[in-house]
Amino acid sequence: MSKNILVAPLNWGLGHATRCIPIIRELESFGFTPLIASDGIALQILQKEFPHLESLELPSYEIEYAKDGADFKWKLIKNSPKMIQAIFEEKKLVKTLVKKYELKGIISDNRLGVYSKKVPSIFITHQLNVLSGKTTWISSKLHQYFIGKFTECWIPDMKEQPNLTGKLGHLKNSDLSLKYLGPLSRLEKKDLETKYELMVILSGPEPQRTMLEEKLVDELQNFNGDVIFIKGKVESEQKTETFKNITYYNFMTSNEIETAFNESEMVLCRSGYTTVMDLAKLEKKAFFIPTPGQFEQEYLAKRFKRNGIAPYAKQDEFRIENLLEIPLYKGLPYLKEAVNWKQLFILFEGE
Repeated sequence: MSKNILVAPLNWGLGHATRCIPIIRELESFGFTPLIASDGIALQILQKEFPHLESLELPSYEIEYAKDGADFKWKLIKNSPKMIQAIFEEKKLVKTLVKKYELKGIISDNRLGVYSKKVPSIFITHQLNVLSGKTTWISSKLHQYFIGKFTECWIPDMKEQPNLTGKLGHLKNSDLSLKYLGPLSRLEKKDLETKYELMVILSGPEPQRTMLEEKLVDELQNFNGDVIFIKGKVESEQKTETFKNITYYNFMTSNEIETAFNESEMVLCRSGYTTVMDLAKLEKKAFFIPTPGQFEQEYLAKRFKRNGIAPYAKQDEFRIENLLEIPLYKGLPYLKEAVNWKQLFILFEGE
């Protein structure tokens, strides 16, 4: 009997793909055969992580960032016809995939068209509310409408306080079938000797990733400690180079990133939610630079600062001296929730 499960993360930076890694591992351990489906760097990172699994290319949402964060929302609105077209195309494609691979289930991380009425379909998101400034109410309602088309929605956070997402991942009243998994991370905490005073880890769509990389390369000329700098550029081959006290990597595998995190005293990164979950799992202190114009990252960074967890700065205002603030904050909390995967996967056992 087929035990094929389609796992389809959105290609928006690396976060959606990397948080699917622990889910894919668990599916395999319970005897399921995951099929990976995405596009761009999200697909590439999962192909590198799971070279033995079959992978499929889905239509691209063609999400583009504006150079100016203030224009981000309008760029998204301008690109929405391409996005809607991609959602229609992936819906059609999923119909053929359900038949072709005799799918027992679908797990979609923020891909709105990857579901089927014929098999249990799961939507993974940490954003039940989609912050978009003055249009937050409508963007949230629209997102919840799409979530309602899925069998269940899994939220990688705690249901009660303390939690990591705040109002992003929690609704006061909802008819949606919601399940809280606790924070998801592909990484494990290890007792390793500290090699780096600072780890810089970048991700996210262009051109903002490159803009931050250029700024940090410049700022780090004034940093005295040893630095490991992971650019988040997924390419066919891993490249590494060392200048003075800084070792640069274009990308790393999960095992390498796990070691680098555990060998680093503090972390400088975006406030993307997958990175936040990794930091919480490893109980690391961090400094956040939210992606300009991305309301969700700005909200998380402000919330963590307000709660005394981690400092942040706007991208154009960041200076290397800001890192001196890190010891004044308590760091990300470790929120342990043992996920009952067996219970979650019962949905896919079928008749």
